[in-house]
Amino acid sequence: MAGFGHTTRKHPRSRGRTGSRSGPDRATLGIIGLICAIAGFFVLQIVLGPVAVVCGWLSMGRRWTGTQSVPALVAVVLGAIDTLLAIIWLVSSTGTIAGGMF
Repeated sequence: MAGFGHTTRKHPRSRGRTGSRSGPDRATLGIIGLICAIAGFFVLQIVLGPVAVVCGWLSMGRRWTGTQSVPALVAVVLGAIDTLLAIIWLVSSTGTIAGGMF
């Protein structure tokens, strides 16, 4: 039985120098966002575009200032273009058949 000041574990759980280990690091999120943005041009634009924007934004550390990685910035820009093109395609596909609000 351990007394006061004596621990049973040799290495207590600590965050260390890399932060929380519960999720992917920033470089991985940037690459995931870039892959989603590129794939979004071919399939599922309305889904993969916002995913790319979110992954890129989280990879950039939720700020525009400072140093960002290139894949994160490209993921945000291409994801925004994917989302915009998907919205334009959805609005234009309604046409006059649905009565046309626009």
